[in-house]
Amino acid sequence: MPAENSNNQNRSRRKSSPIDTSYGHLQPQAVDIEQVVLGALMIDSDAFSVVSEILTPDTFYEPKHQRIYEAIRQLNMDQRPVDIMTVTEELRRMGTLDMIGGPTYIIDLSARVVSSAHIEYHAKILAQKHLARQLISFSSDIETKAFDETIDVEALMQEAEGGLFEISQKNMKQDYTQIAPVLTQALAVLQKSAQNTGGITGIPTGYTRLDELTSGWQNSDLVILAGRPAMGKTSFALSLARNISVDYNTPIAFFSLEMSNVQLANRLMSNVFEIAGSKILNGQLDNDEWQRLDKNMDRLSRAPIYIDDTPGLSVFELRTKARRLVREKGVKIIMIDYLQLMNANGMKFGSRQEEVSTISRSLKGLAKELDIPIIALSQLNRGVESREGNEGKRPQLSDLRESGAIEQDADMVLFVHRPEYYRIYEDEKGNDLRGMAEIIIAKHRKGATDIVRLKFLGQFTRFDNPSDNFSQNSSPADGGEIIDSNFGGPAGAFDSLPPGPFDGGNDPMPF
Repeated sequence: MPAENSNNQNRSRRKSSPIDTSYGHLQPQAVDIEQVVLGALMIDSDAFSVVSEILTPDTFYEPKHQRIYEAIRQLNMDQRPVDIMTVTEELRRMGTLDMIGGPTYIIDLSARVVSSAHIEYHAKILAQKHLARQLISFSSDIETKAFDETIDVEALMQEAEGGLFEISQKNMKQDYTQIAPVLTQALAVLQKSAQNTGGITGIPTGYTRLDELTSGWQNSDLVILAGRPAMGKTSFALSLARNISVDYNTPIAFFSLEMSNVQLANRLMSNVFEIAGSKILNGQLDNDEWQRLDKNMDRLSRAPIYIDDTPGLSVFELRTKARRLVREKGVKIIMIDYLQLMNANGMKFGSRQEEVSTISRSLKGLAKELDIPIIALSQLNRGVESREGNEGKRPQLSDLRESGAIEQDADMVLFVHRPEYYRIYEDEKGNDLRGMAEIIIAKHRKGATDIVRLKFLGQFTRFDNPSDNFSQNSSPADGGEIIDSNFGGPAGAFDSLPPGPFDGGNDPMPF
């Protein structure tokens, strides 16, 4: 009975208590600050240059303030004086003077301030309020569509990712920096490099001659590793990644859009243990191969590599995951296989070329933001197939598929080319090309370009130096050969790939 009386009392209270309708949400706004900013713009002719990159008409919440700012901006663009009279006349010319409250309101605005000293601070407040309103509008639209059962949820999620990415890109502004602190930073890097007798300022590749040309993979660089199908660009990427993660214990993230994580692990085992890929697939290993696998598997599984095999990865997803990997796992370099399989879903483009351009530009921006190198694999178009001879079959920058923006955004472009694939067995000097591959440095924003010849072991999906008789029990030896090149640059050679496993299967990416 006491419980029943309590329930009756609760129902009575609910019936007798009026609904509180006094609380509601106001959109983020600062109308008083808007008035101060507009007033300051009309009393200081130099104030507009301070806020022009921060404010747009849409930044203002009050519609009449949007019109006034439009008039002030137009006067500045026309290099005309900005004061009470000129703003009033410009609004009259635009037909919006009466809508904003007439000349009286303009006079009131200018009377509110005596100085423009804090206009930049006030402008940034307005920009933050505008961004908050954009996010509210965006989330409200997504929420409404999420309740609509006729809309595909996965498509809506892609739209949400793209929309949020657009908002972040539009509001991402980088301020200028005075030269002094930049020089201090550059000097610190120089002093650190001077202590390294090998001259490596970036992440070592594991190939001595490649490091001589590049000084390692450099922070904030976008590196494109391209080739036609069957040239072995993924195998070369895995050989590079193995050196980075195993031999130098540098954390690396590998985004595999083409292969599943199990397929990638199979290729890694074939690459590392020198076991034919066909045997990895059917499990028909001999005793020596089982012993080799068992001996090195522990080292392989402890390598700091994080694999993500999300199909159709969007640039927004990549950005989110990359930030988390850098923050939580200390990842120092990212590899993506491959660029053309990525998308920018949720954003509207007139063509696939425009979308690829956006992806390329976003990867370069991400490399700069995280201050780490990003290596993205890329396909080439079929133009290579129509050309004759070894020289003609060598890829060119114009062969990059779907977008010239890839070439423009990249700090370095490397091509993987195997003449043997095109039944070219000798070069111009009569050198044997069977089982050989060329790594062509076609663009190098910070150094020389050249062509390096390597041995390609297709059954193991790996690259070695031409002079190596490489096996798990042998010690690495310097080797490699720089062949004559149209690109110029110093002669040199790759060092051998040191033995060692490479995998991250026991510690996959935590997504």
